[in-house]
Amino acid sequence: MDNPSNETKLSSGRSPKNLVAKSKLWIEDENGEAVFGEGRLRILESIEKHGSIHSAAQELQMSYRALWGKIQSTERRLGQPLLVRKTGGIKGGGSELTPFAKQIVERFKKLKVLTETAVSKFFEDFLASDKSGS
Repeated sequence: MDNPSNETKLSSGRSPKNLVAKSKLWIEDENGEAVFGEGRLRILESIEKHGSIHSAAQELQMSYRALWGKIQSTERRLGQPLLVRKTGGIKGGGSELTPFAKQIVERFKKLKVLTETAVSKFFEDFLASDKSGS
């Protein structure tokens, strides 16, 4: 799925006229297993928004089991909990992000912006040097 916020469109002066630099960012453990990326970010943001794993799963069009499995695997790989779960009752249960999870979300967003900015700048410089024949 294309994400316009992570694209840099430039005119190179030759065909094709609009070139786009894209990047994907994720964090892996020493075994090459995904620990955190765009998908986990969307999951945590949705849980934060709704206060519920069930509602987040519905919003993201995932099964509860698939979403919960991703949370559990991320917690195992990071060695820390991401959610505080409240069991149901008259008012129902819910989930909220731990301070650690909130920190991961904010730091990943910053890392994403820094990465996208660097890729865009590199691509602009690449095209500029290509035009000058360098």
